[in-house]
Amino acid sequence: MNRSALITIFSFFSIIAFSQSTNSPYTQLVWSDEFNGNGAVNASKWHHQTLLPNGNSWFNGELQHYTDRVENSSQSGGSLFINAINESFSDQGVTKQYTSARLNSKFAFTYGRVVVRAKLPQGAGTWPAIWMLGKNISEPGGFFYDQFGTVSWPACGEIDIMEHWGVNPNYVSAALHTPSSFGGTVNVGGVNLPDVFNTFHIYEMEWSPERIVFSVDGNEFYTYEPAEQNPDTWPFDSDQYLLLNVAINGDITQDFEESAMEIDYVRVFQEPEVDETFNPTSQVFVNGVLLSWDLPEGAIGCQVKGGSVGGNDGSSVTVINSSPNFVFINNNSLGNGAYQWKVRCATAINPAQGITDFSSYDTFVFPPVYNAVEAPSELLEKGLDKWQ
Repeated sequence: MNRSALITIFSFFSIIAFSQSTNSPYTQLVWSDEFNGNGAVNASKWHHQTLLPNGNSWFNGELQHYTDRVENSSQSGGSLFINAINESFSDQGVTKQYTSARLNSKFAFTYGRVVVRAKLPQGAGTWPAIWMLGKNISEPGGFFYDQFGTVSWPACGEIDIMEHWGVNPNYVSAALHTPSSFGGTVNVGGVNLPDVFNTFHIYEMEWSPERIVFSVDGNEFYTYEPAEQNPDTWPFDSDQYLLLNVAINGDITQDFEESAMEIDYVRVFQEPEVDETFNPTSQVFVNGVLLSWDLPEGAIGCQVKGGSVGGNDGSSVTVINSSPNFVFINNNSLGNGAYQWKVRCATAINPAQGITDFSSYDTFVFPPVYNAVEAPSELLEKGLDKWQ
């Protein structure tokens, strides 16, 4: 690319390629694993939880040992595989007939959107889950336990993004466990899907201060929104971390040998941070509108995007150098009506992970008022009238 060029027009979608929910306020990618490595999982992102919580077994009558071996959890071909295996395995003085893996993310957050693309293991007795627990849970062996483990379950709160019981194929559920309802919780919803074993589906959870919404492949199927929020109904106002595991329960059949949950990616989005020094403004002239801003420190360029209020964001103009920090849009390019505009500045145009989002909207109406002045000629000469 010619770095001396002041502008280039490109698709807005390339800049937010990691975001799939365009109506969500949680659009900034803050943590992810694309599983592009080979062999063991990324130890900087994941903790293997293997310690038996009561010295003998896991809860819910589960039959497996969780291990940190690559036989039970590994990445290859752009995917994570959590593999449940029928095998005799001894650990912590206890011998069990099944092994699997349980991963804790070393990242915790409050409010946001989790997106996971996965295929599920097959067979009665398999119990894969994508879920979350409060960072403050007092469960020995968890990644955050030593520093933050002060609250017992379910007061810590549990968010089950996806659970699947192999005895009920293709039915996935989402649930919340709180002091007011836990175990066989009433706060649960589910949906039947086509072929969860051989087909990737996208499991998504959006957690805001008001509600928690669950969806699959972009289709919402359950919302938790208690009429009254208190510690009994809403222990969801502090950090939670992610868990990925495949358990084995008492429904397991004698002929089960092994099966894996394959995860293509895990992504967490939160609201973009707004830099108060950015200060985007608009100034209406009789022959157009000037959009200007203060370039944030570290930004190499900005994108301007606009469209009718209530419609989509419209086309984009990207200023790829640190100057100019404005665009001038000819009135003839827009026509009558109310418009919104958005400016996003980036520390890197590509890859999308490098975006630093300083987004702001402004609304203005065309045609400009009759007593508006014309834009100065020097502004028109330097202006970037590239709206398309």
